[in-house]
Amino acid sequence: MRMLSTSRTMRALLVCHRVWEGLIQSIHACTIPRFKKTSCIMGAVRDRSTQSQTPLLTATPSRALVDQPVEIGIWHLPPNKPFTVRSHLRSEDGDLWEAFSYYRSDQKGTVILSRDQSLGGSYSGLEPMGLFWSLQPVGGEGLRFRKKNAETPFTMEVCVLSGHVRSSDSLESRHVEQGLQEGAVLAAVNVERWYMAPGVRRVEVRQQGLVGTLFLPAGPGPFPAVLDMWGMGGGLNEYRSALLASHGFVSLALAYCGHRELTGTLHTVNVGDQYFETAMGLLHRHPQVCTGRVGVLGQCFGGYLALRIAMEMPNVNPRCVVGISAPAGLKINVTREQMNDFMKENHKLWRLNEQGYVIFRGMFLPSNVPPVYKLKVESLRCPLLLIAGEDDQAVAAIESVDEIEERLGAVGRSGLLTRIQYPGTGHLIEPPYTPNARTSLFGTYPKKMISLWGGQLQPHSVAQEDAWKRILGFLDHHLRADYPLKEPEDTPAVIPLIPRQEL
Repeated sequence: MRMLSTSRTMRALLVCHRVWEGLIQSIHACTIPRFKKTSCIMGAVRDRSTQSQTPLLTATPSRALVDQPVEIGIWHLPPNKPFTVRSHLRSEDGDLWEAFSYYRSDQKGTVILSRDQSLGGSYSGLEPMGLFWSLQPVGGEGLRFRKKNAETPFTMEVCVLSGHVRSSDSLESRHVEQGLQEGAVLAAVNVERWYMAPGVRRVEVRQQGLVGTLFLPAGPGPFPAVLDMWGMGGGLNEYRSALLASHGFVSLALAYCGHRELTGTLHTVNVGDQYFETAMGLLHRHPQVCTGRVGVLGQCFGGYLALRIAMEMPNVNPRCVVGISAPAGLKINVTREQMNDFMKENHKLWRLNEQGYVIFRGMFLPSNVPPVYKLKVESLRCPLLLIAGEDDQAVAAIESVDEIEERLGAVGRSGLLTRIQYPGTGHLIEPPYTPNARTSLFGTYPKKMISLWGGQLQPHSVAQEDAWKRILGFLDHHLRADYPLKEPEDTPAVIPLIPRQEL
């Protein structure tokens, strides 16, 4: 082993000390009062002759619930230069999703997404959360972004690149020291997005024939409760229920078709009223649920079921109901094969767009639904919130709300209804900042079929953010207001790191 001389060793130590001092000064220089907790990763150190400080990318908070905004800022860039900010993540299916946007640094060499206008890319204008809601799959067709494991976050990388770079190459291959070469990754940061806040508990429900998952908020309770149901895609979708529990509601995610643990064949809807009455009873009797403070939330066919529980099941008494993109009439005790027959019989009501995507909404227009399949709207006995998108191509949501409103008005019960509709918004209205799937795979038999759900990225995102606030406010008002016990504390904005063994 060759030994350095004492003088050479001292010189090397001095250089290291000066570099370290420069890094410390860089970090302190970027600190401003509004960014209290920040996670950051600095890019490669460039030639000191061109710039004395390394670029710094910050995300605040870097660990938070999915419905909470994140402030993104970039510091120590060359002033008045073009840059690209990109985000990307891998879904649980392994698909790459990414977004990118163009910015120009100011005279101080900073870019702040909550202050600066995007000049183009996946979105444009002032969109602080654009890198989240504008994510789209790379090289895939018919994909929809959904979280299967609600106990883990999805991790998204945000990076800044020199110049205005088109979205093409995979980001993994670009993390090299390229100086200010076009497309060089100058800095990056990881952002964790959670559905479960600290202390929320997940409990599998496999009793009395039910297949579901119960999410309990942190603390002893009691809490208000929500029965949560999704559409005819089937299976057990838990992430929205986990998010509701993170906001202080006991939530039961309920499967009713397309799950292997349900009785009958996999693609058969063979549960009846008793199944949903049992689920409501489970919530009403739970020791951590406030007596009589149980509501129902459903989307698409789940929205129809939520309405049916409130209108046609006298043995249960939901305190309030939320229906998202819900039709005013369908048939409940129907097999998938019978549903397919129904759809084939109404094939003339289908429509294909120029790309060959199927538009189903005509089949669910109230004028095309037989009266025997329509809901007994006049029997509604609790407050109802209906949310619909004006660009819903799967269900005639606006027309369904119109009919429900008209029929309630005819019997003097219009005061029970709150309706909200959003322009440019499609069928899949999800929690805030979820990337919209305008199209996704609907089926593969007898041939591949892509469904058009509708929705334009930017207005759909605005609708999702607003609708979620209204849903939480509606549930708070009707399930929690005037309750004598102390309400749960607000969920913290920053989610602390949870050791993996506790998940």
